[in-house]
Amino acid sequence: MMRVMRFADFTLERYFARWEFAVEHLLGASDVQAYPMAELLELADEATRALWDDLRLGYTESTGHPLLRREIANLYASLEPDDVLTFAGAEEAIFCLMNVIPGPGEHVIVTWPGYQSLYEVARAAGADVTLHQLREAHDWAIDVDLLRSQVTPATKLIVVNLPHNPTGMLADRATFDAVVEIAAEAGALLLVDEVYRGLEIEAGDQLPAGADSMPHGISLGVMSKSFAMPGLRIGWIATHDRALLDALARFKDYTTICSSAPSEILAIIGLRSRDRVLARSRSIVAANLERLDAFFDEWGDRFSWVRPRGGSISYPRLTVPGVRIDDWAPALVEAEGVLLLPGSQLGDPGNHFRLGFGRADLPVALDRLEAFARRTLR
Repeated sequence: MMRVMRFADFTLERYFARWEFAVEHLLGASDVQAYPMAELLELADEATRALWDDLRLGYTESTGHPLLRREIANLYASLEPDDVLTFAGAEEAIFCLMNVIPGPGEHVIVTWPGYQSLYEVARAAGADVTLHQLREAHDWAIDVDLLRSQVTPATKLIVVNLPHNPTGMLADRATFDAVVEIAAEAGALLLVDEVYRGLEIEAGDQLPAGADSMPHGISLGVMSKSFAMPGLRIGWIATHDRALLDALARFKDYTTICSSAPSEILAIIGLRSRDRVLARSRSIVAANLERLDAFFDEWGDRFSWVRPRGGSISYPRLTVPGVRIDDWAPALVEAEGVLLLPGSQLGDPGNHFRLGFGRADLPVALDRLEAFARRTLR
């Protein structure tokens, strides 16, 4: 009998589909202020400008433009272009990966709260999924002892997100090394969702890439977050495991087949200028984080907050007795045109909410949030 995949609604995406383009300030966004097209083209060197000017809108190579895969491989310490497969954003990469790796009855461990498709697609594919819950009381840290106890003989894949969405957690090196060791001992693959890599608050905290850490380590990357180019819809899987890449490529034949030709060239331009592109993102994040530091210092009696160590997102909690974030956030939209993401949209029943600090309008949005808080929380 044919098994039909059943997916739960992607709650976060349904929430943003309702609100993202209907509010003035998207304070729950997870990305960085989008790079302007004109400024990106100004970064093109002679070769990439020629690629852009001579572009024909035909099909592209299903594995990704060779120059694009080369630029992506250059992000890693030990990879070659043939260790990279491109996708239409990180979402397609996750969808393909979770349909190729875990089969019915096989076991997957995923850090949580987190991006829903990292665990929901595996469930729909028939895998048994264990959520590795991160806790505010422990600064959202990965619990190495708990993770080790969650491994079973059926564990096929361990998934971590570093820097982490929505908390901004970034594991220390000892914890990361322990996760790699646990995966190796279990004979499991390790997927490291690294879409915020390059946005570490302290540059010295950057961890090794998952793909560089073990033979069956997998790195998930995308142009959307650290590189601030979500509209390109270019993501990738990078790994030394070429048998896995071949299986992914065969599955991708049934999804997008290939990427957008203009997007590939623009991604090459961005990656060749990655130092400048990432410096822009880090500048926006650093300035906004200073504003958040001041806000949470003043409002520590109404909100709790674990200061993020990486990425452009954080996961505060509204602590006023009797006030639910699921009520307060919609009222904030109505009063001030500012949108937060309640934790309930991530399946988290607590009073947390995602607050993004990668957008240029954060100072205005935060002022409006604070004005509303003065009226309603004091």
